[in-house]
Amino acid sequence: MADTKTNSKAALIAELNGLLADHFALFVKTKNFHWHVKGPRFRDLHLLFDEQALEIRDQIDAIGERVRKQGGDTLTSIGSVSQHTKVKDQDSTALSAEDMIAELRDDNQAMVERLKGMKPLAEQAGDNATDGLLDDWTDMAEERVWFLKSLLG
Repeated sequence: MADTKTNSKAALIAELNGLLADHFALFVKTKNFHWHVKGPRFRDLHLLFDEQALEIRDQIDAIGERVRKQGGDTLTSIGSVSQHTKVKDQDSTALSAEDMIAELRDDNQAMVERLKGMKPLAEQAGDNATDGLLDDWTDMAEERVWFLKSLLG
């Protein structure tokens, strides 16, 4: 039984680090779009992307602290973030506003799926605190998806 619990905890820590990497990567991408959005909806999108980036950024510390509270080590560098994230880089500064919105919608939807997939891991590890935080983080990601979907019609 102890081995199962240890394995469950290790799996949760690994997935939390993946979530941490996704948040770092999505923060950078969202700020990129915040800085480079153009067009008739510039002001509204510039502000929305900044709001969303700040929300994502504010979750980074809580995720890292969950890893540490579980006895794990967090990511340590940009390289470790790139190794663990599922968020694809976007280096173009010339995307249309609609392409930016669609890409962020898809990335945030993938984040929702990752978060929902973590619930059983938290339960198996007996980590009630992470389980509760996952609900909050899922709600925030779902709201970002909703806003972005609504912009695309």
